[in-house]
Amino acid sequence: MEAYNPFAKRESHSQRSLLAYKLLTVASWFLVHVVNIHFGFNAPAGDTSGRSIWGQNKAHPTPFSLNPQIVDIYWIVILILQIYYLFILWSSNADDVTPVANIGSHFIINNLLQFAFVMLWVHYFPGHFWIAEIMLLLNFFNLSALYFRHSRMPRVIHIAVVSGPLAWNFVAIFWCGAAMVNAQNLAARILANIAVWGILGYGLFMLAAFKDYTMGFELSILAASLGVHQFFIKTIAFQWIFAFTIMSVLFLATLAIAVPGFFGKELSFRREGDIVDADRERQPLLNDA
Repeated sequence: MEAYNPFAKRESHSQRSLLAYKLLTVASWFLVHVVNIHFGFNAPAGDTSGRSIWGQNKAHPTPFSLNPQIVDIYWIVILILQIYYLFILWSSNADDVTPVANIGSHFIINNLLQFAFVMLWVHYFPGHFWIAEIMLLLNFFNLSALYFRHSRMPRVIHIAVVSGPLAWNFVAIFWCGAAMVNAQNLAARILANIAVWGILGYGLFMLAAFKDYTMGFELSILAASLGVHQFFIKTIAFQWIFAFTIMSVLFLATLAIAVPGFFGKELSFRREGDIVDADRERQPLLNDA
């Protein structure tokens, strides 16, 4: 069955399957980014009720509306890093190509679901936000599976294909969900004030469980986008204060994980004088009491 499973990890790929991965990856990547760039500036032609991506953001000022400039910069960086991923995928070195081809199916699905989301987000018809939210939820499961199954990719590729899109997709679920229910009344805003802490919880989980400082930085950037926009659209409110608090906590927690790693050290909760042999150190922590 593994031969027919596009998500299976393989030690090598046939020339035919590798060519298919390369062509579908480039085609889906080109499709989603052309659509993103086009609808970032333009409303759908022939749809008088449709709006551009950021036109919808402005037309639905919810507690999860985002700052366009920060999100655009975020995606420009991801886009550049994804070009590097495509370069590796098309290289002649089989040792480099095999691991990046193994994540190709998840990347292609991410691109297609992201394309579907954007098309649903910018066009108007009854229930379009609801279906767009379903696309985001499906992609969250797809990207989460990618994250947990391929956690040892090179850092640049991890950011470009795994953690960068996953962090965005997580925040976009709140963004689209708030527009979906038209979260503008007091009850919705109170609920949003609670829900926004999910960004902090998710980021701290990734930092504590996996020491993934890339997720911490990415979520702190997106929290900053939320905070900036909320400050300008509703200054007398808690949401922008919470967003900046989340950004600060995530950023500091990320530094606490990232900086020791850059110097080849790991954070340890043992006292300075404690000495544990290497075999014991690798064992799970047990309650010796």
